[in-house]
Amino acid sequence: MTLKFALAQINPTVGDIAGNAAKIAAARADSARLGADLAIFPELCLVGYPPEDLVLKPAFQDAAAKAVDELARLTADGGPAMLIGAPWRDGGRLMNAALLLDGGKVAAARYKYDLPNYGPFDEKRVFVAGGMPGPILFRGAKLGVMVCEDCWTPDVSECLAESGAEILIVPNGSPYELNKLDQRLNLAVARVKETNLPFVYVNQIGGQDELVFDGASFALNVDASLAAQMPSWVEATTLVEWQRDKAGSRLRGAKDVPAEGLEAVYRAMVVGLRDYVDKNRFPGVVLGMSGGIDSALSTAVAADALGAERVRCLMMPYRFTSSDSLEDAAACAALIGCRIDTVAIGPAVEAEYAMMAKLFEGRAADLTEENVQARIRGVTLMAFSNKFGHMVLTTGNKSEMSVGYATLYGDMCGGYSVLKDIYKTTVFALSRWRNQNRPDGLKGPAGRVIPERIITKPPTAELRANQKDQDSLPPYDVLDAILEGLVEREEAASAIVAKGFDAETVAKVQRLLYGAEYKRRQAPPGVKISPRSFGRDRRYPITNRFRDGLGGK
Repeated sequence: MTLKFALAQINPTVGDIAGNAAKIAAARADSARLGADLAIFPELCLVGYPPEDLVLKPAFQDAAAKAVDELARLTADGGPAMLIGAPWRDGGRLMNAALLLDGGKVAAARYKYDLPNYGPFDEKRVFVAGGMPGPILFRGAKLGVMVCEDCWTPDVSECLAESGAEILIVPNGSPYELNKLDQRLNLAVARVKETNLPFVYVNQIGGQDELVFDGASFALNVDASLAAQMPSWVEATTLVEWQRDKAGSRLRGAKDVPAEGLEAVYRAMVVGLRDYVDKNRFPGVVLGMSGGIDSALSTAVAADALGAERVRCLMMPYRFTSSDSLEDAAACAALIGCRIDTVAIGPAVEAEYAMMAKLFEGRAADLTEENVQARIRGVTLMAFSNKFGHMVLTTGNKSEMSVGYATLYGDMCGGYSVLKDIYKTTVFALSRWRNQNRPDGLKGPAGRVIPERIITKPPTAELRANQKDQDSLPPYDVLDAILEGLVEREEAASAIVAKGFDAETVAKVQRLLYGAEYKRRQAPPGVKISPRSFGRDRRYPITNRFRDGLGGK
């Protein structure tokens, strides 16, 4: 026998049930033109993933159920059936379901068994776990349907194989993070080898708050060879043909090459920002262009995501701003093609200093005066945002956010961040990469977008005379290596020292990391890149006296 599956990796919007249903219907129409028997869609695609507590609203559940019925009626035309993801009520229980729509009705339902409750996932809060599923009989074939997390352990796939399933089909809402492609593929290979069944994996694409989904759907044959590979970071529908006869079972489909390495990180930033801005209906973004590398890279990402015409930059100089910074900011904006305006903040800063002079009398200038400058810039950006509607894009990176080198209500002021989960050393690497590459689908210009001097000059906040970041921080390659141990791998400080790092430096970084938790709690959302992003993945108490390995306070 032969069955043709259309793998439809779409970009749903959480809560836009009507819009998502329209996307599903359009993809089904594409599937019909391809000659598909079954169109397979991602997890919870009808309502968007993850819906979080929104899915608990009875009105939301009612709207989803009505949309399921309307989509089911489409299949009465004799065209492709659909396997869609949706919340589904069963005997008073709310389930994360994969629903087979065929013959004008809901022909079968299978419920997610293994509800994830770690990192960005909190499904046990909103769903009831289903029981072990059996296969779905579809046009003479037994389909083993398991939802996302159910394929990450062997229990569900082995149950399906023992129950007679002939192929494994997995709708997914699997967020991107570093090295996730290899992780998914390795898990799929393990399920194939355990069950001796072919494997079809369909993932969504797009941004949802901090999460980004990269698609990269694929299919594996029973020998674990790659039968089909869809592209990453784009909506697409592709046909995979399954043949089963006495000689065995075989899948065939087209093979694309998904983005990896720095390209994947950059595309994640672009997609995350694009969908956050567009799905929340902002006309564009505005950011402070300082002449430094963080704002330069953020501007390049914004232009690639939205088009340069939707990106506005403000250069906000004060007396510590160098002529090099003024020139570099202007040169960067010119390369990218976005508008830059200069708003001198001197009058506002001096007014604040004069206003506080009596209270501060007898005290030397310190970080207080530096923070005033940053906060005046934040106020200026928010004024622009209020007047024109553009969302303020913050420009702080993960290295700075880790150790608290960011000013609350100043450079942390804004609606979203593309660098929140990007260490400073990776900022440099991404800047060099983007100057040499422009993948298809980006809206910014080809060629160099960041002047070389911005990449090579020593980083500085320019909040006091002759200031450099490394006046008070170790070199970024050292800082980031220590942070990766403390944050990404949860290593003890003593273990990091044992690798050859200076004990005093490690103790200082650990102290700064723990002490900045209160700032991170007030930071805007940003694209999740690593397995340990601040917020969803790493939730430390603000009040925290624990220090490991080196002592200290």
